[in-house]
Amino acid sequence: MRFLKTVHGWLGVIVLPWVILIGLTGLFLNHERLVMGWLEAEPYDEAQFDAWPGATALTVEEARKLAGRLFPGAEVSQEKEKAYHGRSAAIFAAGDTQVIVALQTGHYWVKTDLHRVTYAPDGTVLEELTYCEAIFKRLHERGWLTRTFGSWLADITAAAMVVFGLSGIVLFLVPRLRRRQNRRRMRATTTL
Repeated sequence: MRFLKTVHGWLGVIVLPWVILIGLTGLFLNHERLVMGWLEAEPYDEAQFDAWPGATALTVEEARKLAGRLFPGAEVSQEKEKAYHGRSAAIFAAGDTQVIVALQTGHYWVKTDLHRVTYAPDGTVLEELTYCEAIFKRLHERGWLTRTFGSWLADITAAAMVVFGLSGIVLFLVPRLRRRQNRRRMRATTTL
């Protein structure tokens, strides 16, 4: 019993941060609209792109040069040419980062899987957006933001929570069962 109490106690201490994290992110996943109503700022109106002073149409090659200037020394490859936010765009990759250029106006977005920044053609920052949904989901699934540990951290936490729960049940039930058994013995000896 003493060993079980020690294991239970240490598991509680070690797993506590991830239990809180899983609880908070689970709450978010169940009530996403409510939480996002508090977290999201008013989005930037991209309709202003069309009337932007100094906005000029770019060719795909000019868009490629722009992406190359943003990430000097990095290999910039074109992923695709398609619509982004309803605008004709060229999409380039520089490592894990995408550069998306609106071909009609020269506005561009620098985007990762967790963050996006919108720029005017002159490089002025128009909007910064953090993808809270992706962050919360990743934390809930992995217990960590990056792929460094894969899902190992979350898997270890899940196994530890199972052991923590089972040891808690044993620690709760065993004393109660012993007391019940002792009461029966006491009744049996007093009736004799």
